[in-house]
Amino acid sequence: MLILILTLLAVLLAVVFGLLARRGDPNAVLAEREGAALKRRTGMNFAAIICVLIAVFLFASTSYVVVGTNETGHLRRIYGGSDLPTGKIIAIDGQKGPQAEVLGPGFHFIPFVNVLNQVEQLDLVTVPNGSYGRLVAKDGLALPSGVFMAPAIPDDKLAGMLDARTFLTSGGLRGAQETVLKPGVYRLNRYLFDVEINNRTIASIVPAGFVGVIKSNVAAPGVACREEKVQTADTSDAIVVPVVPSGCVGIWRTVLLPGAYYLNHQAYEMTQVDTRIQTWEYRGGFRKRIIDLTVDDQGRIRQVERFVEQPTPKEAADQAIFVKIEGWDIPVELRVVVQVPPENAPVVVGGVGGLEQIEDRILTPTIRSIVRNVAGSSIRVPVRNAAGELAPGQFQTRPTRVLDLIDNRDALESTIEQQIRIEGRKAGIEIKEVRMGEPSIPPELLVSRLREQLAEQLSRAYARETDAQKVRLDTEAARARADQQREFVAAQIGVQVAEQRQKERQLLGQAERGYLEELAKGQNAQANVLGQDRVAYLQALEKVLATLEKKPELVNLVGRLVPNTVVTGGGDGLAGAAALLSGALTGAGAPARTPNGAR
Repeated sequence: MLILILTLLAVLLAVVFGLLARRGDPNAVLAEREGAALKRRTGMNFAAIICVLIAVFLFASTSYVVVGTNETGHLRRIYGGSDLPTGKIIAIDGQKGPQAEVLGPGFHFIPFVNVLNQVEQLDLVTVPNGSYGRLVAKDGLALPSGVFMAPAIPDDKLAGMLDARTFLTSGGLRGAQETVLKPGVYRLNRYLFDVEINNRTIASIVPAGFVGVIKSNVAAPGVACREEKVQTADTSDAIVVPVVPSGCVGIWRTVLLPGAYYLNHQAYEMTQVDTRIQTWEYRGGFRKRIIDLTVDDQGRIRQVERFVEQPTPKEAADQAIFVKIEGWDIPVELRVVVQVPPENAPVVVGGVGGLEQIEDRILTPTIRSIVRNVAGSSIRVPVRNAAGELAPGQFQTRPTRVLDLIDNRDALESTIEQQIRIEGRKAGIEIKEVRMGEPSIPPELLVSRLREQLAEQLSRAYARETDAQKVRLDTEAARARADQQREFVAAQIGVQVAEQRQKERQLLGQAERGYLEELAKGQNAQANVLGQDRVAYLQALEKVLATLEKKPELVNLVGRLVPNTVVTGGGDGLAGAAALLSGALTGAGAPARTPNGAR
């Protein structure tokens, strides 16, 4: 304001000095002639020019604004305007107070802008990725009765409605806005809009395997909202939840599929429902007794009792379920596979609140009750004949026995699964599978069976060991035969050679016998002609000749032993032959005499 006064004063002084410079003095004609008047006018003009320059400088220095690139210029009118109407905050027609217009980046020339207004430069509004900006309008029309917040502005009109003048002249409502600012940079009139960006304005993310159930606090204009009651099963005790179409106040019938959504958390409450297959385990929480059977070196079976603590895992839904069968308290571990169908998610959220609440408040107590009732009552099992074989198509219902937890587990699981599935559908959950774990049966009931099994296994082991010994003996015998194979073959060949020799000798004997028989026949014929004594003499002579033929060295020895003899007389017919033999043995010598004395 002081600058404006100084500017006006400088302009006034310039005018005064100009007027004084032009005004004449009738009593100073002589002085003018002498130049005094000229000097006075010159001084007045110079003073007027100085005042004009000062006024121009003051005017120029208060009539421009330079706005930075990442800033927005805001004007708050102080002088030169009328007062704002009652209830208004933003001036549209130049009234005093915050102005609707804002200044963008760069140089702006507005006469006396810095004099008439308080200029404030504020940072641009930046909404980071994964977040949204929550808007609150400080001015505008009042919200209609019963409206929680201003309805959402369509995306095609949002850019125009973020301009303060357009917002205020086009029916913008004051207060919290359903419209949110998505990630980006915005140049807003901060006098009109408050923007909230913090950890409470994070985008709603629906991950894969989940759906989002929306509970809306606002209604979209023009949507026909009609409440619909939905239940998960056609039974009187099934959960019934009222749902509405999208855009209405209440729980929406349509769920949000996996993705990112910029939902105003004040207008919409989103509950994520896991639609993946879940496994609830009921394990641990008891002390397990075990009787171990061992076999010593003598083959005797011994019993050793021990205890094992079974803690409940952190990820388990609850501890094991205790059932009473035949007076025994038996902990039974259970595994239940469940899934929430996406179309049942609004009923689950509206009826109970979520999957965890259904597990803790509804299904876990129900599962425990069903398991106790089924295991402690009766069971439908196949009929077996006297040989222990199943009778096709025949069943019987009888009280449940402890060992049924092992022998007829599938029948118990089927019955429990059927009953739990009915209760699950009432709560909007599909039961996919129910499986029982290893039951902690009192070891006293299993000892006899275990001993029988162990004895049978030992019997089989002994039988197999005997068979193994037989196989080993056969293997050793085969190995020994293989080691003696050479001698065995040689012996077989020897036997065959002996047999051949035996046959050869038999044949030679037979040939010799035939020869001797023929020879005997010849000798008999010769004896009949020559007589027995002459035949014997000729045989002896043949043997002697054969011996001398084989050993010629005996000739000289015979020559020395046998004298030169002249055979005479006698008429036996052999004397000549003996004389010839003697002459042959002695070589040259005296001529032998014939039996008749001739030479």
